[in-house]
Amino acid sequence: MPPLISRAKLAIMRRSRILYSLLILIVVLLGLGTRQIPQLWPHFVVLYGGDTLWALCVFLGLGWLCPRATPERNALIAFAFSLAIELSQLYHAPWLDALRANPIGGLVLGYGFLWSDLVCYAVGIAAGWLVERLIFNKASCN
Repeated sequence: MPPLISRAKLAIMRRSRILYSLLILIVVLLGLGTRQIPQLWPHFVVLYGGDTLWALCVFLGLGWLCPRATPERNALIAFAFSLAIELSQLYHAPWLDALRANPIGGLVLGYGFLWSDLVCYAVGIAAGWLVERLIFNKASCN
């Protein structure tokens, strides 16, 4: 007898907003840690960790907001959003730079365009996607 619910649907249904909230909190704290106490981290992590974790946080935020969406959909939306934010850093209107001057605005919008940030975003989102697929595929097999 075939299962009534596919494994993919079962995996999506098992997402927990509490778990996503906890993961987002951990990622935010790690990301802020790379900026606030850089002496604790290797130089490579200080340079690229914040952007990688920022994109991971976007991916996790979408998982929290859209728990029934597939991980692939959330990954694509997270990368499109991250790309839009990065491209917005090429534009320096006074009102936008005023938003960036605020600490929270600067964390969300960034300051200047860097090609390396796009790689960091891809790595962060891919890491989130991979972990989510591993967790939910394992959960759906039980």
